[in-house]
Amino acid sequence: MTLPPGPSAPALVQISRWIVHPLRLLDECHRRYGDVFSLRAPGEGTFVVVSDPELIKRVFAADPDTLLAGEGNRTILEPMLGKHSLLTLDRAEHLRQRRLLLPAFHGERLQAFTSVMREITEASLDTWPVNTPFSLHPMMQSITLDVILRTVFGLANPERHSALRTTLVEMLEVATNPWLLFPGILGLDPFKVPWLRLTKLKNAVDAALYKIIEERRHATSGDDVLSMMLEARDEQGRPMTDIELRDELVTLLLAGHETTATALAWTFDRLLTHPHVHERLRSELAAGKGDEYIDAVIRETLRVRPIGPLVGRVAAKPYQLGTWSLPVGTRIAPSIYLAGRRPDAYPNPDRFIPERWLGVKPDPYTWLPFGGGTRRCIGMAFAQLEMRIVLQTIVPRATLRLAGSAAPVVRRGVTLAPAGGTPVVLSARTERVIRTRASA
Repeated sequence: MTLPPGPSAPALVQISRWIVHPLRLLDECHRRYGDVFSLRAPGEGTFVVVSDPELIKRVFAADPDTLLAGEGNRTILEPMLGKHSLLTLDRAEHLRQRRLLLPAFHGERLQAFTSVMREITEASLDTWPVNTPFSLHPMMQSITLDVILRTVFGLANPERHSALRTTLVEMLEVATNPWLLFPGILGLDPFKVPWLRLTKLKNAVDAALYKIIEERRHATSGDDVLSMMLEARDEQGRPMTDIELRDELVTLLLAGHETTATALAWTFDRLLTHPHVHERLRSELAAGKGDEYIDAVIRETLRVRPIGPLVGRVAAKPYQLGTWSLPVGTRIAPSIYLAGRRPDAYPNPDRFIPERWLGVKPDPYTWLPFGGGTRRCIGMAFAQLEMRIVLQTIVPRATLRLAGSAAPVVRRGVTLAPAGGTPVVLSARTERVIRTRASA
């Protein structure tokens, strides 16, 4: 067996650098070792980072019994998401769960959520302070959390569930401490320490979710995702258990709330750093023809500011990756960040150029913010729709500027976010447009 070259520093040093400065580490290794290199972590063995599109294609197309994505996520995500999350399952269990969830994220089904997304965004925008600097990221978090609670959880009464919302916000904020990744990497579960604040918050959230599931089992079916999950049956006619429902709700909450909020904060950071792009988007939206350009802005933001730097697989069998023969247990990590920075795929890769996407479909092996293959994020269409609606709502109404310079990248748990949460100033806000039922 042969492994690609990589840094010689002790594993503890490498993983510490990965937690604190992940992009700097990836850039340095790529410059020194090329498109395939190895990193090491205590207790986790070797990570083989890949940015060559042809090799990424092979990884995504590999037999799911050979390269395990759930195993690749389990160390970090299982303590929060659980054993029955779509992100931590493999093989037949993953396929069953994915089939049960897919109908809820069908394209036509998602269109029913657009009015809710717009209503929540407009209500949030109406509360933003004028001529006073504030961080945009928490505003985006509030929007995306309310969208998830309404469209996924089916919680239409904010007063009744205010305690759950408050607890969720606090738990998610505590969980974004990047050093909480360290116990998981070492094989420790921070949620098993009963006196930790994070453990108490998770237990409170779990209790509230199980109560919601129980109530909804005896209620009239709605048009939200939870209702569809409760009605779903596998090929043997079995429904999802309460534990499975809980794990998938928390997965959808984390994957559909924090990541989308961070992507939106980055989008405004990029727009306000590039006024000509911002102005073109405003003009095209005003003319009623901004759909293609708004999608280009979203794609380009996710390319230059990916929310996660890697996706992971674990070799359950010896695996040949190009010229490298990888042993069982090797973690193979296609790099979202490095693949999106390839000059042969994206000329002037460091520049923010939405126009590069006009009339162009993403290459699934160089543009992979939602992963790829059979493990591509099930909420991809939902996230892109939500980003589109939020931008369509805010950009025409809000006159914004950055309260400083463009934000550097900082780690928030497993995500990469703008430092300071994209500080902005709202200098003017137009009145919201009154839409008829037909136009909404």
